[in-house]
Amino acid sequence: MLAEDHLRATLARLRPRSAKHQDELRYAAVATVIRYPAPDDPEVLLIRRSEHPDDPWSGHMALPGGRRDPGDPSLHDTAVRETAEEVGVDLTAQGEALGRLHDVEAIAKSKRIGLIIAPYVFLLRGQVSLQVDRTEVAEALWAPLRPMLEGALDAPFPYRYEGRDLDLPSYRLDDERVVWGLTHRMLAMLFEELRSPPGGQDVVPTGS
Repeated sequence: MLAEDHLRATLARLRPRSAKHQDELRYAAVATVIRYPAPDDPEVLLIRRSEHPDDPWSGHMALPGGRRDPGDPSLHDTAVRETAEEVGVDLTAQGEALGRLHDVEAIAKSKRIGLIIAPYVFLLRGQVSLQVDRTEVAEALWAPLRPMLEGALDAPFPYRYEGRDLDLPSYRLDDERVVWGLTHRMLAMLFEELRSPPGGQDVVPTGS
């Protein structure tokens, strides 16, 4: 299920649902960067965001990415630019674009913030040295995908909302690194597509 050819085929057949927003700059893009240090055992590049009081996702585990700049020709270019800025990986030279997942509406502190996130998937070629921008990223690491897809890292994430204690889904990498919220949602969406049989999904045309 996690072999490179299956990953390629899954992304090739997926027709992502694209959300529409009147303001073209109210979009962000993230890069799901995958590498294969061993056959059938891929890893995904994750970051832990630096602590900032004005960042609604301060300190969260995340995928490299950010908001679209006026100079970005496309959201794909946003994902590539942000990855280079945050972790020093040039996806134009060292990555292969496999496709795009369904757009995700951003939620921060349980509230919609009028931001759409476009998740792109890239396959990394060769060895890279991660160079973290400490103003935005506290750390960057490669996390194994198989335990997440197979449910071995599933764990409840305690979250308090409007006076209620909730258990949200998460992937617990270790005691300090827990993937939850938007990043969990995007990885779970990728896993759902990887589990889907060919032709077994609703196809929705991509918007321009």
